Order: sequence, then C-alpha cells, then structure tokens
Amino acid sequence: MNEQANEATARIGERAGERAARIVRNTSETQIELSLGLDGTGAFDIQLPQEAGAPFWGHMLEQWAKHGRFDLQIKATGDTQIDAHHLVEDLGIALGQALHEAVGDKRGIARYGFFIAPMDEVLMLCAVDFCNRPFLQLDWQLQQQKLGEFDTALAAEFLLALCNNAKINLHVRQLEGGNTHHVIEAAIKAMSRAMRQALTVEGDDLPTTKGVL
Repeated sequence: MNEQANEATARIGERAGERAARIVRNTSETQIELSLGLDGTGAFDIQLPQEAGAPFWGHMLEQWAKHGRFDLQIKATGDTQIDAHHLVEDLGIALGQALHEAVGDKRGIARYGFFIAPMDEVLMLCAVDFCNRPFLQLDWQLQQQKLGEFDTALAAEFLLALCNNAKINLHVRQLEGGNTHHVIEAAIKAMSRAMRQALTVEGDDLPTTKGVL
C-alpha cells in the first residue's frame, strides 16, 4: 500500500464519530467495500480490477475524492470478464448509499452547490441539491463510445445510481464540448466541487422551511 493509500486509511479510521460511512455490498455480480469521510483532505485508495476499462473509472473516483476533499477508500471486484457495467453501476449505488448515510439528517448543511469546471476546450456545469428527492438531469455529448476498454455509456449509469441512492437532485450540463475524456472528467470534478459546497456546514438549522428533508 502506497503512502497516499496509508493516508486515506488513517484519515477515514479517525472519522468514526464524524460524517463518515462504510458500505459493504456483495451480490452475485460484484463485491464492494467502500469507506467515505466527508470532512477530509481528499485522501484516496481505490482498488478496482485491471480490466474492462475499470482503471479509467478508478481514475474518475480519485478525481472526485481529491477535488471534493472527500476521504475515500474502495476495494471492489466484479464480473468484469463480461464488461464493467455491473461494477460501475454498483459503485454508484455504494457511493450514493455512503453519501446518504454520512450526511445524516442534513442539519446545518448548505444543501445547494454549484460549480463550472473547465478542462481545456470543455466546460461543464454541475448543480446539486441534497434534498432527499432523487433526480438526474444529464445533458452532455460523448463523441466516443469507448475510452480504451471503458464503455463511456457507463458514466451515465453511475450518475443515475448515485443520485437514486444518495437521494439528491443533480444537474450536469455541457456548456462547451470536445474530447470525451475531458467531458466526463470535467463533469466529475464539477460534481465533486458542487457537492463539497453543498455539504459545507453553515450552522445547525435544517435547510428547509418544511421542517423535514
């Protein structure tokens, strides 16, 4: 385990009493262990299979953790001898469940977050509401079906699973397009920054006039 992975392990271990969650998801298709600390420094340790394009999605998860300053550990395997569909979708489920658990009753959080991320020729907008009502609005154009071995359609499957399980309202919109790798990566970075803003603790009130989220 490298120095960065050791840092992720230590930091998440320290956060047992804070905004953190651990999810274990075992199915006939995938086996996932995931730990998340919301009040972190962006330390990560992502261990995925080295086939079917899974390393590309591991890179995206590293970007999400780093730019959102979330501490994230993932150890996952799955039926990638078929393709990466089940693994990527289930990673969205597990991360969404971890977010929902770690946020708790949402008391004191900003609730809303917004960010626009440039990446060379690409410009991606993301807005998020931790409102307990899942909804995904995804407006992007992916010019390539494959990035290496990774099926780019799986990025949308991940985001849908994440929204449904985190119970968030998420809008992702491409303002300027281009390279498919840049589109997906800029979207993930914008999402992580928007989530970081939304999860900032501003007080101790529930951020709604309804009395419940």
